[in-house]
Amino acid sequence: MQRQTNLTENGLIWCGAGISIAEILTGTYLAPLGLWKGLAVIIVGHIIGCLLLFLSGVIGGQRRLSAMNAAKISFGQQGSKFFALLNVLQLVGWTGIMIYDGAVAANGIWHFGQAIWAVVIGILIVVWLLVGIRHLRYFNIVTISILIILTAILCGVIFAHHQVSPASGHLTWAQGMELVIAMPLSWLPLISDYTSAAQRPVAASGVGAVVYGLTSCWMAFIGLGAALLTNDINIATIILRAGLGSAGLIIVVFSTVTTTFMDAYSAGVSAETIVPHWSGTATAIVATVLGTIGALTLPMDNFSNFLYLIGSVFAPMIAIQITDYFILHVDRHQQSYSWRNLIIWLVGFALYRWLMTISWPLGSTIPTIVAVILLTWLVAWFTDRKTLKRA
Repeated sequence: MQRQTNLTENGLIWCGAGISIAEILTGTYLAPLGLWKGLAVIIVGHIIGCLLLFLSGVIGGQRRLSAMNAAKISFGQQGSKFFALLNVLQLVGWTGIMIYDGAVAANGIWHFGQAIWAVVIGILIVVWLLVGIRHLRYFNIVTISILIILTAILCGVIFAHHQVSPASGHLTWAQGMELVIAMPLSWLPLISDYTSAAQRPVAASGVGAVVYGLTSCWMAFIGLGAALLTNDINIATIILRAGLGSAGLIIVVFSTVTTTFMDAYSAGVSAETIVPHWSGTATAIVATVLGTIGALTLPMDNFSNFLYLIGSVFAPMIAIQITDYFILHVDRHQQSYSWRNLIIWLVGFALYRWLMTISWPLGSTIPTIVAVILLTWLVAWFTDRKTLKRA
């Protein structure tokens, strides 16, 4: 019997996910909003996104199912494979983006060559994967403790020695909200990969959502503040100006590893949903290798469009899962496909993309989730009513 993880271990896992170069970069994108509006967007966006993250963790955790196996409850045995495939693709993409950003920042501090840093980070991720999620406790305690201390120093130095100045560029409130919400949304297809292995899955979902939300807010605020206070969005430059040097290098490398490990690990878990006889660890290592190759060969300087794409895919998916699990109390995993829910998802996807084109004041995520929940409930009510009348 495999050892189940406790709340402390789950908290450390999600703290490692939140302490991330990607979270800091997302904060820098919000600089055109200014300090106070940017801070409000960070807080409100994380509250919304982490509530969805919690509910997703509960669904898979209570049923002891990985995230993509939990998708079978709403989309059927074969229908869930569509989302598993999308999830594997987005996770390989995230792996490449994270390794790329980590390598760029590390090379800006110690000039060994961006390619060398990408390979080093990729190797460290493979080490984390080989250790395994259930045996990372002491690795994470040491690594996360060091990261928290060093990141706190970075935060203090940035805010103690610079003055706020206006930022150039244009960004609406709605666009900022979508960027922030998309960060916790990107973890929706991952969280129950971890809560399903927890001793107390509901509590672990709560701990994971809260810890990730707090650390992610902190990182985004550092990015926002750094962009406004230093007039620079280059992480390496910000760290060097803060005078952290080698300590900053530790932040960059190990925050990238602790976050990207989760992407690669869950890519392996999702791949097992598509082809059950595949080894999750072996597939995760392959995902890391592909991500490293992508980081070495592809331009990955701006991932804001990637965040919007993630939101459009997974916002309607979780809305359907929430409706089926918490409101309708139905289970469709015996079906091959739930075409009804797949069509509703497609409507939600199209709605999200359309709302992005009209700069809706509430953004795209909230209206899409509300609309999809209502549509899922109405279709179920209408269908069940017709079935009862025929009976």
